[in-house]
Amino acid sequence: MNRRVVVTGMGIVSPVGIGIDEVWESLISGRSGAGPVTHFDTTNYACRIAAEVKNLDPHLDPSDKELSRCDPFVRFALVAAKLALEHSGLELDKEDLDRFGSIVGSGIGGLQILETQKEILMEKGPRRVSPFLIPMMIGNMASGMISMRHGLRGPNTSVVTACATGNHCIGDAFNVIRRDEADLMVAGGTEAAITPLGLSGFGNMKALATHWNDDPTHASRPFDKDRDGFVMGEGSAILVLEELEHARKRNAVVYAEIVGYGMTADAFHVSQPAPEGRGGREAMRRALRDAGISPEEVDYINAHGTSTPVGDVAEAQAINALFGEHAKKVAVSSTKSMTGHLLGAAGALESCVCVKTITEGIIPPTINLDNQDPECRIDCVPNTAREAKISVALNNSFGFGGQNCVLVFRRT
Repeated sequence: MNRRVVVTGMGIVSPVGIGIDEVWESLISGRSGAGPVTHFDTTNYACRIAAEVKNLDPHLDPSDKELSRCDPFVRFALVAAKLALEHSGLELDKEDLDRFGSIVGSGIGGLQILETQKEILMEKGPRRVSPFLIPMMIGNMASGMISMRHGLRGPNTSVVTACATGNHCIGDAFNVIRRDEADLMVAGGTEAAITPLGLSGFGNMKALATHWNDDPTHASRPFDKDRDGFVMGEGSAILVLEELEHARKRNAVVYAEIVGYGMTADAFHVSQPAPEGRGGREAMRRALRDAGISPEEVDYINAHGTSTPVGDVAEAQAINALFGEHAKKVAVSSTKSMTGHLLGAAGALESCVCVKTITEGIIPPTINLDNQDPECRIDCVPNTAREAKISVALNNSFGFGGQNCVLVFRRT
């Protein structure tokens, strides 16, 4: 049984705003959320910039002791889920919560609490390590806490596929509803890896932008010839997915339909894409086949586009190989140019972007595209948002370990 699945709510915590409306306004205005790292002293770091979440405190209850113990990746997810549920207009006391589940993942999990507790272990000994270390560090805790906060007793899992995590979580939730295992799912990703260890690890593998420490808003520049790595971001994005007839019965606002899900493995390298973007190309092809949509029907692609020298070229090659002549007519933008790279949360935030392009008829730009790399021969919507009727949008997410995941959204 393949039931139809629609998006009826979206919640975002991001470096460019909190809540779908604030984030969307930032993106179509071309505003960057990058700046100097404020979480810790970066004097000795090669990369000293990131895209941090700001102004989260007004969304938190200071009397909530359980929340105060959580790693930031869990707090981000709880706020995003609350916003998504509010946006959906759902009244939970009227729903069968045995048919309402949660699939929310994190690429890295509770890195901050792990680092903090390791310092306590070394300075004060094993008896002073928090008993909450393990439950608040593990990557599935965001999904678990969301279900506990809202009483969601349906399917509950957590995907970990590096920077493809958010997309995989949404795709798996899509399949849960298609198979009639639930009527409603919250799905997405969350990440809070802007920590000393996170910045060091990504920095030492030469993945981060280092030439723009004094000009952080111009550091994330996907498909630009002067790109030198990604800007690390943080935050969470959650979508409410709902079976179409269930949504109609409660007169819900339907923002878009999710119609395709494709995934592959590069089987090539732990961090580099397969030559010519073979894995990404095949994931896009599978997602379109699942949707029953031809490449010529696609209007917009939200690119993975992280601003890395190799990755951007591979994705452009994959798009050109799959779409052929139609690639010249497909608008492709990377909103990571503004948000930074939210790692495990990136795909979920960018799924929200795809939905908004459909509902609003506007494509956010790829900012900082001053000198497009000739090896990236695609229409990158440079620097300024573009009005366009979008009926079909693709969201690409690729991750370390050769993970490729693509979602297809369609106007209902």
